Amino acid sequence: MIKSLHARQHQLAQQERQVDFLSNGIFKSGKLTSFQEKIAALGFRPLKPAKIEIFQVNVGYMCNQVCKHCHVDAGPDRKEIMTRETMDQCLAVLEKTKIKTLDLTGGAPEMNPHFRYLVSEARKRGVQEIIVRCNLTIIRANPKYYDLPEFFRENNVRVVSSLPFYNAGKTDRQRGEGVFKDSIEALQQLNAAGYGQEGTGLFLDLVYNPTGAFLPGDQAQLERDFKKELSDQFGVCFNSLFTITNIPISRFLDFLIESGNYVEYMEKLVNAFNPAAVAGVMCRNTVSIDWQGNLYDCDFNQMLGLKTDEHAGQHIRAFDVAKLEQRDIAINNHCFACTAGAGSSCQGATA
Repeated sequence: MIKSLHARQHQLAQQERQVDFLSNGIFKSGKLTSFQEKIAALGFRPLKPAKIEIFQVNVGYMCNQVCKHCHVDAGPDRKEIMTRETMDQCLAVLEKTKIKTLDLTGGAPEMNPHFRYLVSEARKRGVQEIIVRCNLTIIRANPKYYDLPEFFRENNVRVVSSLPFYNAGKTDRQRGEGVFKDSIEALQQLNAAGYGQEGTGLFLDLVYNPTGAFLPGDQAQLERDFKKELSDQFGVCFNSLFTITNIPISRFLDFLIESGNYVEYMEKLVNAFNPAAVAGVMCRNTVSIDWQGNLYDCDFNQMLGLKTDEHAGQHIRAFDVAKLEQRDIAINNHCFACTAGAGSSCQGATA
C-alpha cells in the first residue's frame, strides 16, 4: 500500500517546502511566467473575491484510501480530525451568515466521529445545500458505514464522488486494488436509495481527474461517455460529471517530480492559461476551513498552509464576511491548474 508523505516523513509533507518548490526553479529563473505576472497583466492583481457562497469544511485528513494523486495527502495514518467544538463554531457562522452551501470534504469526511452530527445540525439550521465529497468506497469499507446512502437521503445531502474512470484498470491504478468494484457497488447502493434517479431531487455527481500528467478532456463529452458506459455495464446512473485538473501539490507534485514530468506539466498548464477562467476560480466564492478552524481561500491553499489575508481574519472564531469579501486572495503557481483550458474548480469546468 502507498503511504502518505506524512507517514514517510517526506520533505514534501512540509507545506513550506512545497511552496518553496512552486515559487522557485523554472518560475524564478524566468523560464515560465509566474501566475502573479499572468493575472497582473489582466488587471486581476491582487485577485479579489466575489460574494462568499460556499463554506467548504475539511473535517479531517483521515481516509480509508491512499490515492496516488491525492492533494490532501490523506490516508489511514492521518489522525488529524475536527473536534465537535470546532464544528459548533462552523455551525454558528453558517447560522449567522446564511451562506447557502456547506461543502464537506476530507480525507473521507464520514470517518470523523462527529460527521453525522455536523450534517444533521446544518440541516436543522436551514443550510440550503449540503455537499458531501464521498470517495464511495467508504460506504463499503465497514458495516458502520453501510447505511450512509439512507443517512444522506434523510438529510437531502448532495453526494459528489470521485471516479477516475469507468473501468477497473485506470481506477485501481490511481486509487488502489479493488477500488473500482467497491465504487460501483456503492453507486448501485446510492441509486437504490434514489440518488441520481430522475425526479427524486437526490443529486449524485461524479468527479473525473486525469490519471497522469495531462489536462482533462471536454467535460460534456466525458459526462456522456461515463453515463453510457456506467449505465450499459453496471446499470448505474448519476446527474453530472465534473472535470478537475490535477493540482501540482502534495502527492501529485511528488509524482511529477519523481517521474520527471514536473517541468513539462507546468509548461502545459501555463501554455493552456485561459483568461476567461480567472473570473470563475473557486477561491472567489469559497472559503475553506481546515480541521483546526483555520481559514483559507481554497482547499488547495489549505494544503500549502497559505491562510487567508490576516487583515480579514484567519480562524473561524474571527469569521467576518464583510472583511473576507474584501481580502486579497493568496496565490502561487499551483493556481495555473485552475485556469488552464476550460478552467477547474470543485464544481468542475469554469469557462
